[in-house]
Amino acid sequence: MSFIVVIPARYASTRLPGKPLRDIAGIPMIQHVWQQARKSTAVRVVIATDDSRIQAVAAGFGAEVCMTRADHVSGTDRLQEVAELLGLGDEQLVVNVQGDEPLIPPAVIDQVAGNLAANNQAGVATLCEPLTSLDDFHNSNVVKLVANDQGMAQYFSRAPIPWPRDHFQRQQSGMPEDSIARRHIGIYAYRVAQLNCFVRWPVAVLERFESLEQLRFIANGVGIHVAYAVEAVPGGVDTEQDLDSVINTIKSL
Repeated sequence: MSFIVVIPARYASTRLPGKPLRDIAGIPMIQHVWQQARKSTAVRVVIATDDSRIQAVAAGFGAEVCMTRADHVSGTDRLQEVAELLGLGDEQLVVNVQGDEPLIPPAVIDQVAGNLAANNQAGVATLCEPLTSLDDFHNSNVVKLVANDQGMAQYFSRAPIPWPRDHFQRQQSGMPEDSIARRHIGIYAYRVAQLNCFVRWPVAVLERFESLEQLRFIANGVGIHVAYAVEAVPGGVDTEQDLDSVINTIKSL
């Protein structure tokens, strides 16, 4: 199995401007992500950006950089442009590692690529973890999913799914002990052919309603393989509080 990692990195961020270049223990965030990706078995790690400041910093620490357009609506669109610019073939596997996850475990990068390679009926693969917090279950910023017994995603939603009706009829607090709720982890592996299809399809109705781009694949009949992550995946950096937490974690290591 051969796969490539692409790390999209945008300078603009409403909650944390200049996020990829924010300092974490003396190293810019994007370099931490790149270093973690390099510890995976990927044959190539590429940083994709539309900002010359990120390009200069990434080139400075030795990363391969691909400059992309600034008008992409989603990360998947940016990934497809990278695949096109690099001349990747339809069957090439590409793993999208978010540029704001400096603690991403290399093992889960290998896992999601391996899962896609092993499942020919899927065009995309992703990961999840058990969801045990009632607050997270009701939090629309925490994406939930349901999958069938063959490990294929049936739906992703910001709503609390699947709904444990009987449990909440009996009590209003806490998750049921036998809950099968899953929290989606935003790492994806794609076949390039499916990326090329994605950018040609119109925005799907469900995608627009939920504001979840992966629903475009499901709406068009493309299978998304889902598995529990082999290691815990720390959350990404969206706020100053997240950044402080990651800094403390890295310093402790």
